[in-house]
Amino acid sequence: MTAIDPRQLRDACGQFGTGVTVITTHCNEHDHGMTANAFMSISLNPPLVAISIARNARMLANIQQTGRFAVSILAEGMEDLAWHFAGKPKPYLCDFFERRDGLPVIADAAAIFVTELVEEILAGDHTIFLGRVREMSYDLSKKPLLFFRGKFGGLADPQPAPPTLENAGYEFIW
Repeated sequence: MTAIDPRQLRDACGQFGTGVTVITTHCNEHDHGMTANAFMSISLNPPLVAISIARNARMLANIQQTGRFAVSILAEGMEDLAWHFAGKPKPYLCDFFERRDGLPVIADAAAIFVTELVEEILAGDHTIFLGRVREMSYDLSKKPLLFFRGKFGGLADPQPAPPTLENAGYEFIW
């Protein structure tokens, strides 16, 4: 078996563009947050989402202690918040949280999910947390902040669909 270089694996995974989230919880009378792009929908019924947290991240013990976490999908223009929660504090940022069911979430995010922890799965140097969605909201007018090859970006405005029989102005009578 060929050894996989961790840096090359990270670079290869960087070819997969993702959204950017801030994972939050409230523990020991303090709000805690971290930037992550390891988030996905797992199930619609029951409503489950997953996040992946490094075993050496401080957030891991906070989620284990509270049994709850929230996910805020950042919108375009929220790069400073992404950096702030990635360990590069921006002292001028303030009042970025609002409360949902007692948990901090990012105000004006593209979407938020408030969850209750239902399962932990050890996976290499990470722990995958499955959370049952208890509350959510989203704003379809907002585009997500994206992450690709180590840089933030956004979506281009969609191009109009090419004409089809359905949208070309024809009327069919059967």
